[in-house]
Amino acid sequence: MSLDPDIIETLKSVSTATLTTVLLKKGLRNVWMRGTKPLKPGQGRVVGKAFTLRFVPAREDLATPESWSSPISTRAAIEAMPEGCVAVADALGVTDAGIFGDILCARMAKRGVAGLITDGVMRDAEGVFASGMKVWCNGIAAPPSVAGLTFVGWQEPVSCGGVAVFPDDVVVVDEDGAVLIPAKLLDTVLAEAPEQERMEAWIMTEVDRNVPLPGLYPMNAETKARYQAWKDGQK
Repeated sequence: MSLDPDIIETLKSVSTATLTTVLLKKGLRNVWMRGTKPLKPGQGRVVGKAFTLRFVPAREDLATPESWSSPISTRAAIEAMPEGCVAVADALGVTDAGIFGDILCARMAKRGVAGLITDGVMRDAEGVFASGMKVWCNGIAAPPSVAGLTFVGWQEPVSCGGVAVFPDDVVVVDEDGAVLIPAKLLDTVLAEAPEQERMEAWIMTEVDRNVPLPGLYPMNAETKARYQAWKDGQK
């Protein structure tokens, strides 16, 4: 089941930087997926449930072009992706074999997949751009996936950029990369993240007024009182 549109809109209003702060306060330090850089600038912020994809190191008897026709293939996985999901591919950080190219990305776009995130790399860069698929990855390489990886399954726990990702965890990704919200913490994040974003926006207005940082960030009791008075005045 896809995320409620109201949840998506709420999380689209919160930066990944803010989310890491909120999750840090809950004791989660390892939620930012390393190597997940926007394939091109201006892709915006994408929110969705994780649809996981898992690669292992290439084994010559399995990593062949013939494997693309197997029931366990990236092609079959794409046909299982629900609309609005964010595909998260564990590519082991391999940077010399592109996991997906233009045709697969075009099909994902047709299926309404919100975005693709991988700690690996893509191929067919120009075609991927033309597909309209929003991609965060660790670069571009010409060789196909089977040159360095074997695809083994989908919708199981994976590691992407050193972060444990389970199916249906929530992913938010923007110019700063991809952040994981564990499914069980979603309600907590929804309750606290917008307030963190609002508070930091107010702090920025104070910085613009040339207010010194000590006592402002983090707030002391006096600053908290001023912030609360400002919030009350917004009601």
